[in-house]
Amino acid sequence: MASFLTKCLLDFFVAFGVVLGGTMLAGICAVITLDPPVHRMETVAEQIKIWAMVAAIGGTIDPIRAIETHFHDGHISPAIQQILYIVCAFVGAHMGTSLIKWICGTGAAP
Repeated sequence: MASFLTKCLLDFFVAFGVVLGGTMLAGICAVITLDPPVHRMETVAEQIKIWAMVAAIGGTIDPIRAIETHFHDGHISPAIQQILYIVCAFVGAHMGTSLIKWICGTGAAP
């Protein structure tokens, strides 16, 4: 159980960090290129969200294949764990995007 929670937290924070780090670096790039950083940061935060999830769950199709294999073999628990890992990565990426929107002043306060 501890390794499951550890993996969930790791997926959450990796996805959160990918969105936050990528967006902040895009903001720095916007300043260097004299673009409005707020607009660039919001755009990148939305575009990078799915890639943050992919990076958090391993970057391959293996988690989806694991879900299929476990359901096919009748083992529900490992498939549910994989789904929960994906959900944790989504929540991390979404919270990162929401934080960026809040920082930029276009989103509601969390």
